[in-house]
Amino acid sequence: MRTVRSTSIAHVIAHQGGWDEILLIGGPMLAIAALLVLAKRRVDAAAAATERPGAPSGAAPDRTGGSADG
Repeated sequence: MRTVRSTSIAHVIAHQGGWDEILLIGGPMLAIAALLVLAKRRVDAAAAATERPGAPSGAAPDRTGGSADG
C-alpha cells in the first residue's frame, strides 16, 4: 500500500502542473525587477548626495551653467 506522501510527491515530479514554467518566466522577471530597484536606490542616493550642502568633495559639480552670485 502506498502512502499519501509518496503519491503526492510522485505526482508533483511527474506532472509539474505549470510551476516550472512559472519559474522560467517569473525568475528572470524578479531578477530584472530587483536590479531596477537597486539601480533606483543608487540613483536616488547619488541625487540626495549632490543636493546636500555639505556633500563630499567627490560629488558631481553643478552643471547648470550659472553662477551662485547671480
